[in-house]
Amino acid sequence: MTRAFTRLAWTAAGFTYLLIILGAIVRITGSGMGCGEHWPLCNGKLLPPLDLPTLIEYTHRLVAAAVSALVVAVAGYAWWLRQGAGSRQQDSSNGPIAVSSHRPTVRPSVAPYAALGLLALQVALGAVTVKLELAPWTVILHLGTAMLLLATLIVAARGSLAAPPSRAARPSRAGLWALALGFATVLLGALVPNLGAASACLGFPLCNGQIDPAGNYLQHVHWAHRVLAYALFAYTLWWAVRTRQRGARGVVALVTLQVAVAAAMVLLALPRPLQAAHVAVGAAVWAGLVLAVL
Repeated sequence: MTRAFTRLAWTAAGFTYLLIILGAIVRITGSGMGCGEHWPLCNGKLLPPLDLPTLIEYTHRLVAAAVSALVVAVAGYAWWLRQGAGSRQQDSSNGPIAVSSHRPTVRPSVAPYAALGLLALQVALGAVTVKLELAPWTVILHLGTAMLLLATLIVAARGSLAAPPSRAARPSRAGLWALALGFATVLLGALVPNLGAASACLGFPLCNGQIDPAGNYLQHVHWAHRVLAYALFAYTLWWAVRTRQRGARGVVALVTLQVAVAAAMVLLALPRPLQAAHVAVGAAVWAGLVLAVL
């Protein structure tokens, strides 16, 4: 694996993580329509007048543009390396390989190209989200695609140029279940504020003091997210004890921090900084799960 490709892929992953947090800040501050219904322009202009909501949304779009450029660069670099590997293999079949070749003999996996496909989907969902004035289902899909893009870039950074893993090195079934549970928890967590259910369950750890809340569907949505979060904590704790992996222990620490942030957020009446921290730690939990499963 070349160091340049690794740095590029990690940079793209870092910007994607930042984009997820900025997307949350857009929602928390109510700045989703800061650029009006215009896309890709902002209020019909490339450089609009910047009041606070417009500045927040415009910054989000600029970081999205940077992510787009980085993902395209990662996919392009991977293609260049693959072409180099193919030409070296062809040369080796015809005779000795020239020492002066500048391309390394590597064959990237499909992760960079999958990231490019997810980027195209993400751009389309971003446009649809704006045009439909932040319909909850579009916001959820937008976040879910961003999480998948982050995971794919981490995969590209960690091993997209390496040889295919052996059977012993492939992700365990327990790790994949942890990954699936984490993804479901993240998506349901995004649904809670977008449906206006963030304040439906008061108190912690129960919902309005009840194990089975008898209120409206908003309470059930909020409580389902909490139950998934508790299940994720219990499952990752079992996973860490069973495997004794350092990565799994790191995930347990992140999930514990996330539960603590969530508890403080609910008990302190949803202050905006804690809402943003909740999303940031949640994205870190997802990234940690991907790294641990790898």
